Amino acid sequence: MAVSTAKIANRASYQWGSLALFMSAAAILTALGFEYLAGYEPCELCLQQRYAYYATVPLLFATLIVLSAGQATAATALFFVASLMFLANGGLGVYHAGIEWNFWTGPASCSGGALKPLATGSLMKELTAKPVVACGLVQGRFLGLSFAGWNVIASIALVIATLKAASAASSSRF
Repeated sequence: MAVSTAKIANRASYQWGSLALFMSAAAILTALGFEYLAGYEPCELCLQQRYAYYATVPLLFATLIVLSAGQATAATALFFVASLMFLANGGLGVYHAGIEWNFWTGPASCSGGALKPLATGSLMKELTAKPVVACGLVQGRFLGLSFAGWNVIASIALVIATLKAASAASSSRF
């Protein structure tokens, strides 16, 4: 029995989408593991870089369900949305890495040592809050890259995976 080209493309789209889902989940779990198990405190930009992963894990899961239901056009669009999220996240990672390498300055919220006026009612809340980590402070380098640098690499890989999934889903429509 011969397998149609559309089924092969659909399978390729599902494989690329599954890879992207796995990589996205692994990236956020790794970041959370470094924070809660290894004690690395994230800065404001680190936390912002997690948003793409928080959003794309359920998005990619839903996209795979849509794809398996035979809705290749909708799956193509959703994979493309995910790729745009990862592209923006990679840009944020480049911006963050540039701050770490002193290529440019970060936002004021990333200074880590700024004193802000306290209202009497929020004093206890401020005292028990986690300290703000400066965005330019590299907590560790692995193979020469900081967490922001690894986020750029992961984001590029995820852009490629989601675009390949979108391309394969698109070609399975015909």
